[in-house]
Formats: sequence, C-alpha cells, structure tokens
Amino acid sequence: MDLTVVAYVIYLLISIGLTVWVARTLSRNGRIFIADVLNGNEKLADAVNHLLVVGFYLVNIGFVTLYLRSDVGIDSARQLFEALSVKVGVVLLVLGVMHLGNVWVLNKMRRRGIMERQQTPPVAPTAWTAPAGA
Repeated sequence: MDLTVVAYVIYLLISIGLTVWVARTLSRNGRIFIADVLNGNEKLADAVNHLLVVGFYLVNIGFVTLYLRSDVGIDSARQLFEALSVKVGVVLLVLGVMHLGNVWVLNKMRRRGIMERQQTPPVAPTAWTAPAGA
C-alpha cells in the first residue's frame, strides 16, 4: 500500500477525532456560558449551542478535507510522520482559532448583556415646570 494513502487515512482519523472532541467539549462547557449570555433562556441556549456546534463541524471538517491533498511524496516512515505533524499541527491551529473566535464573540455578547442589566433607571421627577408661554 502506498504510504501517502496511509498518511491520508491517519490524518483524517486524527483530524476528525480532534474536531469531534473539541466540538463536544465546547458544547458541554459552552452551554452554561451561552445560557448566561441569553439571560437564562435554556431552550434558546440549547438551540444556539447546537447551531454553533453544527457550524463548527462544517467549517472544520470542510477545512480538514480541503487540506487533505499533499504534494510531498511519502516514501518512508519518517516522511509519513513529518507530513502528518504538519497537517495535524495546522488543523490544531485552525481549531484553536475557531475556539478563540467563538469565545470572543460570546464574551462580547455577555458583556453587552451585563451592561444592559446593570443600567440604572432614570431618576424619578421631583418637580415640573410650566410650559413656555403659559
């Protein structure tokens, strides 16, 4: 069997496995954060969480499959590991950037929600003035 095909199979198994693991971790731990952003609306938090996970899968698995092709010839075990390390490293970096992007957006939403909840109502009137010309 060609070592390039072996590299492709190992790369896909590792990359898709990492994508699934990161998505599950983000989903499980991010649900509480999203519920806080959405003022405790559990149904909406679950729906948003699910949509984020689906988008995460689509973007990352799409990237993994587009990045599958290799122009480097793989003739030895050493070249196999070197090619895999580059490919898996790039996938990990993309997963990290996606994670940081999600956290950044959710944190901005959370801060906005906290500011809106902490706004004090205007001061109640203590007097009134007569209209001009009366």
